[in-house]
Amino acid sequence: MSETELSVICKNCGSEVSPYVTECPYCGARLRKRAPKLERRDGALEAQRPRRRRPRLIPRRRPRAISADRPYATLAVILGSAILLIVQKASGDPIATFGGLITPVEGDWWRYLTAPFAYVDVGYLFVVAVGLAIFATGVERRLGTGPTAVLLLACGSLGMLAAGGVANAQGEITVIAGGNGMALGAVAAWFALRRAEAHGAIDEEYDLVGVIVAAVVLIALPLFVPIADVFACLVGGAVGGLAGLLSSVLHSSE
Repeated sequence: MSETELSVICKNCGSEVSPYVTECPYCGARLRKRAPKLERRDGALEAQRPRRRRPRLIPRRRPRAISADRPYATLAVILGSAILLIVQKASGDPIATFGGLITPVEGDWWRYLTAPFAYVDVGYLFVVAVGLAIFATGVERRLGTGPTAVLLLACGSLGMLAAGGVANAQGEITVIAGGNGMALGAVAAWFALRRAEAHGAIDEEYDLVGVIVAAVVLIALPLFVPIADVFACLVGGAVGGLAGLLSSVLHSSE
């Protein structure tokens, strides 16, 4: 061994030993776990220099963007319905004057769009507004104001379209109004989005019982409110759930 090779000092006995041994030959103390690999360089054996590994770039999945803006779409739906109810109560005109859906539907197709915002009962509006305030705001934070507005309008109008079709098929003359389908659609969309976020994550939890209770209350509203329709509610919920699932799939594929 050359003198330059005796460059390792044993911490136990203080002797200089070869850098290519794992134990001190004088005291037997352990110097390292394994001996370094040798390579021939300029006719002499030297320890191989460790090669630097390039960092492996792994594309990370981008988290779902959470908007910090206020839920303008949800507020617009709730406040718009409340203002319409106040005006209807103050004028004393029937709900048909303020956009309620009357069956059989003849040519007033625009009522499919206005009926989800028409109410004659404060309690009915309160239940729907609470459901929207809890779940539609969560949807809006994930999807944004514009998509949430389109989603709520689709849930309400398509629900009214289904309710009107069933009533026309049965030959019933009735008035259908209110946003129970819109609210259930928000619940279903929020559940689909939240479940996709919590999938496979132990620390991600959500209140499943609360979701079920909110859905049951909205579906049961026609038992207490004559103008609420169960088909409008169920179809609106189905539209919201499908929209939430589609959004989750599109986000996961990005």
